[in-house]
Amino acid sequence: MRKQNSEFLTAFTSEASNDIKNTDYFGYVELDGYACYVIADGIDDQLEAVSAKLAVAAAVAEFSEKPSMNKKTLLRCIKAANRALITAKSKTTLKASVMIVLTDYIRMRYGQAGNIRLRLYRDGFVKEQSFDQSLTVDLAKADKIPQDKVAQHEERNNLYTYLGQERDFRPYISKKIKLTNTDVIALYTRDVWEHIDEGELKDVFADASDKPEETVSNIEDLLLSRQPKDLHKYTLAVIFVNKIYQDPNKKRRIKKIIMAIVVTIVIIALIVAIVMIFQKRRQNKIEDMRLTYADTIEYIQMNNYVRAQECCNKTADLAQSLRDRKMQTEMSNYLKLIEAVIAADTLMESGEYTQAQVGYREAAIRAKYADNLGLDYINDKLMRTAGYISVYDYIYLGDVLTEKQMYDAAEEKYLEARAQAARLYFDKGREAAVEALDKLYAEQEEQEAAKEEERQQQLAAEDSATNDVLQGDTAFAQGDYESARVHYASALQKYDELGEDAQKTIIADKLATTEEKCATKQEQAAEAQEYTAQAAKAMADSEYYDAKKYYLLAKDIYAGLKDDDKVQEIERKMELLDMKKEEDEKKESEESENKEDEDTNNTDLETQNTSDLQDNNTVSDQIQPVIETEEELQNVE
Repeated sequence: MRKQNSEFLTAFTSEASNDIKNTDYFGYVELDGYACYVIADGIDDQLEAVSAKLAVAAAVAEFSEKPSMNKKTLLRCIKAANRALITAKSKTTLKASVMIVLTDYIRMRYGQAGNIRLRLYRDGFVKEQSFDQSLTVDLAKADKIPQDKVAQHEERNNLYTYLGQERDFRPYISKKIKLTNTDVIALYTRDVWEHIDEGELKDVFADASDKPEETVSNIEDLLLSRQPKDLHKYTLAVIFVNKIYQDPNKKRRIKKIIMAIVVTIVIIALIVAIVMIFQKRRQNKIEDMRLTYADTIEYIQMNNYVRAQECCNKTADLAQSLRDRKMQTEMSNYLKLIEAVIAADTLMESGEYTQAQVGYREAAIRAKYADNLGLDYINDKLMRTAGYISVYDYIYLGDVLTEKQMYDAAEEKYLEARAQAARLYFDKGREAAVEALDKLYAEQEEQEAAKEEERQQQLAAEDSATNDVLQGDTAFAQGDYESARVHYASALQKYDELGEDAQKTIIADKLATTEEKCATKQEQAAEAQEYTAQAAKAMADSEYYDAKKYYLLAKDIYAGLKDDDKVQEIERKMELLDMKKEEDEKKESEESENKEDEDTNNTDLETQNTSDLQDNNTVSDQIQPVIETEEELQNVE
């Protein structure tokens, strides 16, 4: 219906050169819904060259398979024409300029590759015009040559895009152009625009009637009247748009489109409103999560772990509702730290100092996964528990020595316990030490005379065992479990020789506890060794971030174990890691620079070889692409 209810009239002329050679070609097809007009200018001088004809035939055939005037269809037609020239079996390299015009009898769109020109005249004026894809046009756009010198400039046929181009083929596709009644579309090859001025063409079309044959004849007469000596083959085609198609359903479609747009806008508005409400609620949760997160950290820093636990639980719940995996993991680590500290504090308050010490050590480990928060508090508690334990250990040793009537040694232990308690402001421990001293003095006064000799005999042996226990306790408190095990074992042996079963049981329990600590220390050492191995593998795979992370984890464990040699070893490995990373980055940068230099040299060589292939016998017809600017060189690469 479109073609029947519109009037598009086409006329053209195409003449050969003086040696009866015409490598131009024009063809078109007008279907019911769409029309396609193709004009091609062969850029080859051989009589048998058929590049223009092949290009037009390929473009029209591609269009006819799936008629349309969208951008993809036009680009597909141009690429089909280009592919036809590249794959054609010919003794010569086929090249051509092409201009394709598609229309639905209401609008038009054109695509070009080369220097065939298109002009759309409306009411005697140029409404739309194409631009040659040549070096001359680029120079004119840069104001290096005047516009009136373009038609005769020596680089006017030096094209950077044309048919037959295997690389860097970049045709131009126009936007849709609305047509009106009495529009005229003119398509013409280079020998027309080289010899007829744009103003003269404009005058011809301004005086044109509604018959395209007259206009074509007038332009041809104008061209031949000049009798140019260098006139070669030329082609001119004009399409008179006497009447465009008027769509009877246009208003209905517009109304449907408006209704669809309104419905779409309403739906989008509702979606936006819902999203905004959801985002507002989510943002409020995020703000609450940030506040409770900050409160958690602040309460931990204030050593108020009960309130910190409340805030941490709230933060974890908000993170779960927001599906914030990172925050959930972080809060889980914080909560484990807080619970460990609270449990240790409870044991501390109940007088279970040994178990509290174990709890604080566990909390210290947890602190490593919680940004080391509360570590000062935990370390202080560890020192206090170690001091409290030593006070009671001294008292206990004093009691043992007292039972063995080793009053001087017992007094020494009681005095040490009292001094230690005073240094720690441990009132309960100090009172226990004073009470033990008073009891010791009373018992000492009663039995001093009778058992002086026996006490002296036992003093040396028990003092040695006691010192071992003390040294073991000190080493245990300092985390030196290997030394503590040696001292406890020595003390156990000595108490066995002395027949002190009670002491043996106590020391055996301590020795068992120490053995467990040694095993734990070995497990930590094994874990650090595993981290070191993972870091080495990541380093070998150039995963430097992961390697450094594993080294830091191993370093933290060795630091906790007070293994300075291993800490120094890890630091050396981390230095090697940084050196290797810098070396790889430097190598990669050098390789990148070398590749850029190589690509640049290859491009220069290719451009030189292309220039050498130009035929010196042609006047202006055989053209080779030259890429002049640095930006185009980058595109080729």
